[in-house]
Amino acid sequence: MALDYFAPGVYVEEVDRGSRPIEGVSLSVAGFIGFTEDVRGDAEPFKPIMITNWDQYREYFAKPGSDGFTAFKQTGADGKETTHYPYLPFAVQGWFLNGGGRCWVLSLGTQLPGAEPPPAAATATRIPTAGGKPTLSINLVLPPADDDTPALPPAGGAGISIVIQDSTPKESESEDPPVDDGQYFTVIVTNGSEELERHEHLTMDSDVDSDIADYVETILADSEFVTVAIPEICASGGPLSRRPANGIYEIAAPPVSYPESQLTRKVTGNRDDRQGMQGLFEVDEVAMVACPDLMLAYETGLLDLDQVHGVMEMMVSLCENSFPGPPYRMAVLDPPPVKPGKSLDPVPPEMQKPQDVNAWLTAFNRRSMFGALYYPWIKVANPANGGRPIHVPPCGHMMGIWCRTDETRGIFKAPANETPRGVLGLAYETNMREQELLNPKGINCIRNFANYNRGYKVWGARTLVEPDNIQWRYISVRRLLSYIEKSIEIGTQWVVFEPNDQDLWARVTRTVSNFLERLWREGALFGASPAEAFYVKCDGELNTHETMMLGRLYVEVGVCPVRPAEFVIFRISQWAPNQ
Repeated sequence: MALDYFAPGVYVEEVDRGSRPIEGVSLSVAGFIGFTEDVRGDAEPFKPIMITNWDQYREYFAKPGSDGFTAFKQTGADGKETTHYPYLPFAVQGWFLNGGGRCWVLSLGTQLPGAEPPPAAATATRIPTAGGKPTLSINLVLPPADDDTPALPPAGGAGISIVIQDSTPKESESEDPPVDDGQYFTVIVTNGSEELERHEHLTMDSDVDSDIADYVETILADSEFVTVAIPEICASGGPLSRRPANGIYEIAAPPVSYPESQLTRKVTGNRDDRQGMQGLFEVDEVAMVACPDLMLAYETGLLDLDQVHGVMEMMVSLCENSFPGPPYRMAVLDPPPVKPGKSLDPVPPEMQKPQDVNAWLTAFNRRSMFGALYYPWIKVANPANGGRPIHVPPCGHMMGIWCRTDETRGIFKAPANETPRGVLGLAYETNMREQELLNPKGINCIRNFANYNRGYKVWGARTLVEPDNIQWRYISVRRLLSYIEKSIEIGTQWVVFEPNDQDLWARVTRTVSNFLERLWREGALFGASPAEAFYVKCDGELNTHETMMLGRLYVEVGVCPVRPAEFVIFRISQWAPNQ
């Protein structure tokens, strides 16, 4: 409002009245941690990056032309070589197949920790001739690695690339200048759009006169960014036939690896550098977290069962702690393939029975309303093994179903009685009597209802909360309350530093009431009327003179969330019309 009115005229003033609508936040963004085939482009090892579709995942974490799936070789103490397949690509693909949208992916490396690095020739980028014959093998020059820090390619930009362009012989003052027959080329080393090095007048002729051109291997030997080698297959032939074809070639980084003892440290990471799990939790929009390759680390002997429990405990604890705001993230855990009654060593997933996963959860003994567990592992096609089936942890597919349910029905709908897409079978087919053992413990089963011609169904929607804490038993209730709390937190930021009086109390009450009434109309709250579904209290009883002197405004909100009909009971009896 204007302070003074001295000159006659018409004054138009904008007045902010009424409540401000609260827009609901998204709790359908996932975070994944695991091993990948490659790390290239804008992606960096140990740091999360946003992915919106499977093609984008392949752009960042797959080698050029690859489908994103890979295999790791491990040699045992007896000298026998075993093939392992990272579970992260299956989890991310299952997320997108089942309706997942945006997600964040963090790579723990491109080979198993402690594995012997492959020779430089095996990881080199081969630049072909115009006829497709390999002529140059290019590798990155990496900084030296130590016990704590692996050798990593330069961060930022779009990665190191080699640009091949046409060139000419060097200028000569002789009466008989060299003929430009097309064998000469220029090599440009770039990092994104930044030009790092430029080498002109190059040739594949090792005996070339230095006054005419330079041999490519000799010149690039002094490069700060790349090394070059000439494959034996290209050792013969004329310089023109061996000339690399023009184009832009992204130089693949060697596998990211580190000692076995550093694995848990890399998984944990730190918040300051935005690395590891703690770095992933710095991404505010991530609302569900999974680490599928924690099971791979256990199966390969990189982590024992106690170490696996330590990582799971950290995941759940980070979900519970979201200070200063309300906790809203959930951790989706996978049961380790173990039979605690016999041994703590890993077993094939199909050998783990319901009593085994029940015994494991009892030994893990971590309860939280911000955790969920699914059993058994699922069978999916493995593109890295000719499409043959493989058992993988179900976390990615289940989180995709959470997102799909949010979009099709709402966050208040339990993510159960849904068909998981991309599933060929189950590691173990649980029956009803076996689920009677697991369901009260918070272990959600994936069932095969072939007898009813219903296919595979997710047949559980419980959290890992204590069995006696009934109000937080269901995933949908926990996520709905987190949705309400986070939406109110973000949507009422305008209240801070407003005059703390009855007018503000009324505006806040209207704002929150309108938001909750909208949820009630969508079916998220139980009650025949808004008054039965929720209440919002902000008055002088809560906000006394003492609290206002302290600069505080108290608002009390109560809601009645809808709960899933987990047990449907029909009571049927014989009846006669005259009874």
